[in-house]
Parts: sequence; C-alpha cells; structure tokens
Amino acid sequence: MPQVLERRNLSDQVAERIKEFIIDRGLKPGDRLPTEHDLADRFGVSRISIREATKALAFIGILDSAPRRGLSVGLVNMHRVSEFLGFHLAINDYPSEQLIETRIVIETGGLPLAAKRIAQYPAIYDRLCDLNDQLLAAKQIEKWIKLDIAFHRELLDASGLKPLVAFNDLLDLFFRRFRESVKKAEWAPGVESHQRLIDALRDGQLQSACDELREHIESHKTRD
Repeated sequence: MPQVLERRNLSDQVAERIKEFIIDRGLKPGDRLPTEHDLADRFGVSRISIREATKALAFIGILDSAPRRGLSVGLVNMHRVSEFLGFHLAINDYPSEQLIETRIVIETGGLPLAAKRIAQYPAIYDRLCDLNDQLLAAKQIEKWIKLDIAFHRELLDASGLKPLVAFNDLLDLFFRRFRESVKKAEWAPGVESHQRLIDALRDGQLQSACDELREHIESHKTRD
C-alpha cells in the first residue's frame, strides 16, 4: 500500500522519504534506487513530485541521475553544500556571539587530534608556520583574508577529521565580514597569536593552545 503524504511541501516530504529509504536499506554511493514510477507508487504521489524531489537531492550530490541508468546514490558535494548553507548563515540574522562560539567549539574541538598528529608529522607544523609567515608579509587585505582562511583551514585539517573541515567551511561567508574589518595594524598581533597557538600544539601544551585559540576567535566580538 502506498504511503500517504500531506500536500504541504510535498516535494520536501518526498525528498525526506527518499533519504530515509537510502538509510534504512544501507545503500552506498553507486547503489541503484527504484525507478521514478516505482517511487511514485511507493509514496502515493505523482512522478512530477518525485522528479522535483530527486532534482533537489541530485543538486547536492545525494542522488545521481543518468539517462537509461536511472537513479543511484551519489556522493554528496560538500563544497556545494558549504556554499549554500554558508550563504544562508551569512544573510540570516543569527546572533554574532552564537556563531563565534560555534566556531570556537568547532576549531578547539580539533586541537587534541591536531596536537597528536603534529607530534607524529612535524611537516604539519612547518606548513602552519609557512602560512603564518606569509600572513605577516601580506600587503593587501584581500591577500591577508585568503591566507587567514587558509591558516585556520590547515589547522582544522591537522586534526585529520575531514567532516570537521566541512562544517567549518559553512561559516566562511559569515566570518569573511569580520576578517574584512581587520585593520593592517591588527595583523601582527593576530599572526603572533597564531604562532603561540601552533607552538603550544607542537610542545604538547593542549590547554594553552585551546585558551589561545578561544581568545583569538573571541577578538572578533570587538569588530562586529
């Protein structure tokens, strides 16, 4: 018997059912899904509703659709997800303090693993130092912003947790306006803070590193 869905936000509900179908059956990227006709029968909706839902899911990579091949599970395009969710965060009136605290939670959450990996792979520390040296030498704000983003991304990447990097990317658009408010006179203290942070990680001083990073990010509150 087909499942009955409410008419309100029908395509959104269909998309949710398709995601549940994938999860419940443990499907992996490349696995085939039923045809549009079969899905329409299953959910008791038209093929147009199915098509609207599958297009939305395909846009971010959850589904892959190809002629004569039908629907299959895809690989989520995290870059595209980050772009659009980041834009959502940027244009909505979320309290700045909450978003700053969110960034602190994300970035400090990666530090314990970053410290362990820096001890194992000293080249990580060298890369962070190189980025920080480039930040100090930057002459234009555009270059500084690009390098600052790269430094914090490299710091998160040092944890080895790719999903953590993806979550942080969601906040990039929001924090760009904070970075653009930084005056050149403030660059040197920021670079010095970066260096104290990565030196603490290299030396295994995790609490000092967490405290330094929190203070560094909280400095954005004075620029809002």
